Amino acid sequence: MYISSGELAKRFKVSIRTIRYYDEIGLVRPSKLGEGGKRFYSAEDCLILEKVILLKSLDLPLDEIKRIIKDQSTETILLAHKSYLEEQLFNIKTSIAHTTSLLHILNLEGTIHWEDLISLIVQPEKNKSWSSFFSIEEQEKLHQSLPKLEKDNLSTKKWINLVKRIELCIQEDTSPGSEQAKLIIEDIEILSEETFQGDQNLMTKFWEVRRSQESSNELNLYPIKQEIIDFIEEAYAIIQGQ
Repeated sequence: MYISSGELAKRFKVSIRTIRYYDEIGLVRPSKLGEGGKRFYSAEDCLILEKVILLKSLDLPLDEIKRIIKDQSTETILLAHKSYLEEQLFNIKTSIAHTTSLLHILNLEGTIHWEDLISLIVQPEKNKSWSSFFSIEEQEKLHQSLPKLEKDNLSTKKWINLVKRIELCIQEDTSPGSEQAKLIIEDIEILSEETFQGDQNLMTKFWEVRRSQESSNELNLYPIKQEIIDFIEEAYAIIQGQ
């Protein structure tokens, strides 16, 4: 059973000009010619066009597509397309995670700098390995429990709101010895207990890293402003001295 070039173009949503061009370059040729040179395509011809359309989605040049169709099986072509789709899916997930991080930064800081937007395209390099600071077991615990800016979950939102409450205290010149500051410290301890699951040693080690702008940058962690760190430490000191 044969179909005309017009029917072929309609079925695969390509132009008649494209169908004719593929015939000219020997990529998809009709199995039968009718009166006046009218082209008719078989089921096998349709399959070849399907392969061409699929391979074109991989941004391959037509001469390369022609070679692949000639030399490769349908399974090989489908596996190549599957690999391409998986790569695209990974890139999309990475972009979503990074954009979520920037939205959280915007929520925290009220602005996004150009270098942050550029990093949507060029991912920042991690300067130092986590193994320089933590054991393998500690890294696994932190990976599972730490709030992540690229995640839009409850734990991340809790920590963001906590940071914003501290920033509000600083803006309003609220004393680290105030009742409000005491409640913030209590919330930090509650969240820390949830995050570090009672591992005081790991919590202390991680806080030492977070206190250092340099160490935070080396591990590609969101940098906590020094004034926030100072507020927390002063509030802790006041509570411990009471």
